Amino acid sequence: MQFNFDFNKILYQLKYIPDDPLIFSTSLFLILFFFFLLFYNLFSKNNSVRIIFLILFSFYFYYKSAGYYALILVVSAIVNFLFGKWIASTENFSAKKFYLILSLIVNLGILSYFKYTNFIIQIINNIAKSEIQPLDIFLPIGISFYTFKSLNYVFDVYLDTLKPTKSFSDFCLYVFFFPNILAGPIDRASDFLPQINKELYLSKEDVGRAIFLVIIGLFKKVVITDYISINFVDRVFDFPLRYTGVENLLAVYGYVLQIYCDFSGYSDMAIGIALMLGFRLMENFNYPFKATSIANFWRRWHISLSKWLLDYLFRPLQMKYRNLRVYGNMIGIFITFLLCGLWHGAGWNYIYWGAMHGFMMSFALLIQKPKAKIFTLLKINNTKFLTVIQTIITFHLVAISFMIFRSSDIQTVIDMLSQIFTFFHGEVFIQFVERLPLIFSLIVIGYFFHFMPSKLETIAINFIANVPVAGKVIILVIAIWIAAQFKSADIQPFIYFQF
Repeated sequence: MQFNFDFNKILYQLKYIPDDPLIFSTSLFLILFFFFLLFYNLFSKNNSVRIIFLILFSFYFYYKSAGYYALILVVSAIVNFLFGKWIASTENFSAKKFYLILSLIVNLGILSYFKYTNFIIQIINNIAKSEIQPLDIFLPIGISFYTFKSLNYVFDVYLDTLKPTKSFSDFCLYVFFFPNILAGPIDRASDFLPQINKELYLSKEDVGRAIFLVIIGLFKKVVITDYISINFVDRVFDFPLRYTGVENLLAVYGYVLQIYCDFSGYSDMAIGIALMLGFRLMENFNYPFKATSIANFWRRWHISLSKWLLDYLFRPLQMKYRNLRVYGNMIGIFITFLLCGLWHGAGWNYIYWGAMHGFMMSFALLIQKPKAKIFTLLKINNTKFLTVIQTIITFHLVAISFMIFRSSDIQTVIDMLSQIFTFFHGEVFIQFVERLPLIFSLIVIGYFFHFMPSKLETIAINFIANVPVAGKVIILVIAIWIAAQFKSADIQPFIYFQF
């Protein structure tokens, strides 16, 4: 038997390939991670070698996704390590504030150049009727996430809630750490840094949870997200007037599920892979569609970003407008979510999306007391009926906001809503189920498991934890095989990679 290896092809795959990031759901990552894990565990007792190897692999992982823009990552690590050191080295408040402002200028300046330059040029052209040509700028993948991670470190050192690390390699690992560098969670330095020099130890429960998260993340991304987006959701959003209101409504429900499964699927895999390496990242999603209000939704959705915005943006704004009381909080909330929308992307749809959430949160705060009085008067406070109604209303408000988030122009949203309310044709639903049974089944399965009791997750984790090693391998192989059956020919990057 002869084996023919094309080394040139192998070397090509190991180099940076534009538009083909090294993502968790690719076979190349699975192969590389398998060998990496073997070597990583081989040096489990030698912490220095293990950490250096993890830093190098993390940097390579980012290089495979961003090419020579990986140098920005190095710059980010160097400058923020120095800013943290300089802020902590002086007792002079003015000097501390100067270093903080300088760090903001550097970090947000780099982020703004890559992310918002052409958007600003577009705005200038629209206002001044000029024809300034957009610049040829490539947005480095994950730059919003590792910029916020770095700023978290600088802020905490400035606020004296974190002592700066003396080890540059430890800080590099925090910034470079490959499981969450591309799309979060935006982990806190205060949580991550103390874990670096701990002995590598995984309990049976840790292994079970890690495998469960990787499997469920893979299922969310490849089986649900990619399949329903390519075969249904994208088609309706691209040409909503070609479809009835039923199909438009199902596409909206499909997209809400798609973006959740896409983003939470990445977070699940990131947390699971990190756990396999002995690191515990913060939870990023907690069944967001069970939320009973928009505020409750943001305590469940993209939790790491929500907490970042709460600590470093809303609370300073709250202090600034504290004399205005409730109205001050409303102003702070609206500004926070407006900037949250802008963080997601350089486009008016993201700004409208952020403004909508800011308005809904502010309005809810304004009517909080009269609403409570009405519920008490109707005797429906803390009832299951009220919970169900609030959940349904919140879900549909979130769904409308995601229509704006997904659409490149407001006309698409108007067209979809018009079809839903004026051209519904309920009889098409049966035809849809018969014509696209797999699409319908995946949407139903996705929502069914989302609304099932969360204790089922604990049961599944305990089951995997107690299965022998051979059984764990078989479960992983079956999960990968199922994912492979749904995989499209073209790799579908995670939605949040563009942010």
